[in-house]
Amino acid sequence: MMDTPTRINVAYAILAVIAVLYLQSWWVEGRQVQVLKYSEFREQLATGRIREITVYENRIEGAFATPTGDGHTRFVTLRVDPELAQELAKYDVKFSGAVESTVVRDMLSWIIPTLVFFGLWMFLVRRFAQSQGMGGGFLTIGKSKAKVYMEKDTKVTFDDVAGVDEAKEELREVVNFLKNPQSYGRLGARIPKGVLLVGPPGTGKTLLARALAGEAGVPFFSISGSEFVEMFVGVGAARVRDLFDQARQQAPAIIFIDELDALGRARTAFPIGGHDEKEQTLNQLLAEMDGFDPSAGLVLLAATNRPEILDPALLRAGRFDRQVLVDRPDRKGRVQILQTHIRKVKLAADVDLEKIAGITVGFTGADLANLVNEAALLATRRTADAVTAEDFTRAVERIVAGLEKKNRVLNADERRIIAYHEMGHALVALSLPGADPVHKISIIPRGIGALGYTIQRPTEDRYLMTRGELENKMAVLCGGRAAEQLIFGQLSTGAADDLAKVTDIARSMVTRYAMHEKLGQVSYERERPSLLGVPGELTRTREFSEETAREIDCAVREIAAGAYAKATALLAKERQMLERGAQLLLEKETLVEHDLVALRGELGHPRAAPA
Repeated sequence: MMDTPTRINVAYAILAVIAVLYLQSWWVEGRQVQVLKYSEFREQLATGRIREITVYENRIEGAFATPTGDGHTRFVTLRVDPELAQELAKYDVKFSGAVESTVVRDMLSWIIPTLVFFGLWMFLVRRFAQSQGMGGGFLTIGKSKAKVYMEKDTKVTFDDVAGVDEAKEELREVVNFLKNPQSYGRLGARIPKGVLLVGPPGTGKTLLARALAGEAGVPFFSISGSEFVEMFVGVGAARVRDLFDQARQQAPAIIFIDELDALGRARTAFPIGGHDEKEQTLNQLLAEMDGFDPSAGLVLLAATNRPEILDPALLRAGRFDRQVLVDRPDRKGRVQILQTHIRKVKLAADVDLEKIAGITVGFTGADLANLVNEAALLATRRTADAVTAEDFTRAVERIVAGLEKKNRVLNADERRIIAYHEMGHALVALSLPGADPVHKISIIPRGIGALGYTIQRPTEDRYLMTRGELENKMAVLCGGRAAEQLIFGQLSTGAADDLAKVTDIARSMVTRYAMHEKLGQVSYERERPSLLGVPGELTRTREFSEETAREIDCAVREIAAGAYAKATALLAKERQMLERGAQLLLEKETLVEHDLVALRGELGHPRAAPA
């Protein structure tokens, strides 16, 4: 019995024979057909040598009565208009018909539009695929989009990272493990599976991760958490699997996931809306972190500035074993960061990095890099040979207060009010012991609503403040409004922001810090915990009676009134200096620290001794 493969082979052989016979018959038939000119056809027809014909629209086919000398038995000719043929026959002219070629016309009307449509369709499909994170094609939809860097690609080491010495020390252990994993296992210890960099935006978390890869000299897979989240369910999980597979193939390696909160947000029991894609992606990441062996040289590094919203399963031991805080730099750290960024900047002799660090309290590494760049741009605009200390001061003003409003013209009365207002702030700060020194006063409008500003330069970073220091701070804020009341006998709207800050400080003193005797050692407002050392959200739930609420309001009003009274008393005592300083401010528009020292010396008032 013949099996199935044999039957198929026989069928193919029969089809091949039929095809060969058909081609042979077509070739033989073609050899027997003679192409005649139309004039020759008329002659053959007149002599009776044509036995039969078949007339078509544009051609005539037929058979000869007897084979010709070339062995042809059939013929074909193209028709010519009968009237024209009769006319041409009178003159004994050889003539024949011809078929007009329509190849070019057919290509223009059918083929080219089809190709254009197909090309446009392919272009749109690829653009859609790229916009949906498919990497240029539907077949790559689940591929990881991580960028792979080698040591020579990152070009960043720990020497390029300043102001975060504690974080660098934590990561040096990871570098040593990746370079020499055998020595770390000799006592049974293992390297942490995951390291989570936590800190406010701009503190250098991503830069620190790149420096880690540059120090270790291993492949560095960098990807953002948002690149795992797609509109198609299952795509993110597939990309997580592909990322870890690629990293295992090139181990030892580092996987860095930036903005982890976009991927690892805490799951809820009753989510509102569709969260299947995010939860599947997070579940796959948790499974991969449980599955890989850190002894193989694979380290997971992640960064976030919102650790409080991360899923608890992501932060447990065995996944992200170590959390490294990358906080805002202190004064020493700011000096180190400035030294890093001024390497390519030509500085003047009067630039003191310690003073610049003093007026940039709260600046992150990114803010300081922007400050150096702004100062260099200001010096370039005025065609200077080097960047001066004044350029840095103006750059700080531009970042903190905004651009100068040179086109905003104030009338004479408004300028006088602003001058006395700002001088009131400065004079109270100069008169109070322990207050931060005044660095600069200006009545030049800046930003959206700042008609003037007073900049103080802290002498050191502070992490705790006493009640007296808070009261002095409120008195400085009330100095502008007190000066207006003292000189003009009326108030303006210029102190709106100052009053808001005073109210916040007074309310915090009463409700959070228990700094009022009548209300006791009780906290009446709770602050949501924050791992970054920045103020969190206050929960405004009422957990006290109406009588207590009234006492809180009275206490806040009492503290704010005390600060305002202190500012008023100081300004009344130093009214001569207030008026003289305001006149100088109207003349110069800007006063700096040495101008205030000269003013105090002129009036015979030495600076108050520090507490």
